[in-house]
Amino acid sequence: MTTVQRTVPNGSIDLAVFESGNPDGPTVVMVHGWPDTHELWAGVSQHLARDFRLVSYDTRGAGASTVPERTEAYRLEALATDLFAVIDAVSPHEPVHVLAHDWGSVEAWEAVCEPAARDRILSFTSISGPNLDHLATWGRRRIAERRFGGPLSQVVASAYTVAFQIPGVARLPLELWFSKHWPRFLGFFDGLDPQVVRPAPTLSRDMVNGLKRYRANIRPRLKSPRVRRTNVPVQLILNRRDKAVRPAGYEDAEEWAPHLRRNSLDAGHWSPLSHADDIARLAADFIESVESDRHRSESA
Repeated sequence: MTTVQRTVPNGSIDLAVFESGNPDGPTVVMVHGWPDTHELWAGVSQHLARDFRLVSYDTRGAGASTVPERTEAYRLEALATDLFAVIDAVSPHEPVHVLAHDWGSVEAWEAVCEPAARDRILSFTSISGPNLDHLATWGRRRIAERRFGGPLSQVVASAYTVAFQIPGVARLPLELWFSKHWPRFLGFFDGLDPQVVRPAPTLSRDMVNGLKRYRANIRPRLKSPRVRRTNVPVQLILNRRDKAVRPAGYEDAEEWAPHLRRNSLDAGHWSPLSHADDIARLAADFIESVESDRHRSESA
């Protein structure tokens, strides 16, 4: 599969963008999370390349893209503009479909909840990355209802992020151990085959830079959640064995995204690696259904 690399600017940020697949198919923009790069989608892309034009990119602070120094540069509002910049560059005249995982999904939620997002995004498939405002609102509601099980399970799952909030605490473990043993750790944490993990050469740097996403966004969003709705069709792929993002946190998702489809996999957090064929199948089915609805609407 031939891949073409280009650079897309967004102000002072240069984003490394990679294009492959069928140039005549619907465009799918794929957004990775922490601490991955665009390579997260290699397995999924193999299953989608025949029918779709595939675009992935290294998000700011990762891989071959610009690494901002200031924590404020990693706020969701800024990260969403990166996604829109890529969309405008690769498909200026047609809206695209978005497939995103982990922090890439958190960033894409920010984008699809922007006014007029549907003019540029036809559908959004979200894997293991919630809208932080929705998550905070859900947690507050359940606590007010004295239904503590769901919020407690997510608090336990997210306990590691406390260390990520404190500058300097997580840096040495990430640089000295996790970056060197990442495939083995994912085998332990997620139960996947370490052979499917292909760490980027920039992994150690990406791990540390990516911490700024946590510091820039988690506390502000959990402290003061916003009302964020979207009319973009959304598919949730819920990984039942996800140890980082618990499916319960999406209980109220239809309130915020009324055009919602749910699917689940018997998978852990890194399902784009462990279940690439399933992710590709679910994404393709959803995209094709949205495309069919679009064509029927245009011909009516």
